[in-house]
Order: sequence, then C-alpha cells, then structure tokens
Amino acid sequence: MEIIVNGENKQVPENYTAEQLVAEMALLGKRIAMEVNLEIVPRSTYDAHTFNQGDKIEIVHAVGGG
Repeated sequence: MEIIVNGENKQVPENYTAEQLVAEMALLGKRIAMEVNLEIVPRSTYDAHTFNQGDKIEIVHAVGGG
C-alpha cells in the first residue's frame, strides 16, 4: 500500500506500524514527533499504530541549540 511520508510517496506492506517506519528511517531513540492525517501519534502507541492506504505522515526532529 502507499503512504505519504514528509511529502514523499512510500510503498509499505499491510499492517505497517509507526514503530517500523521510525526504525526504517533510523530514528529510534531520537527526539521526534509524528503526525498522521493532522493528528499527533503518541510515542507510546507507535508499536500498535498501523497505517492505512493514503495516510499522510509528517515526522519532525527536535533540534537542540541555544
């Protein structure tokens, strides 16, 4: 199925989870926020949150500085 991640089309298998996406993007353990179809997905639910055809996902990284 196809989802859209940060504006780019991506082919993923059925039952693909937010946790799998984060791992594939090498973002495990990083400070990120994920929004799916304009709704924030809590980090505690990444392992259970599955995507649907056409979902629009935005992932942002927290950047430190001063």
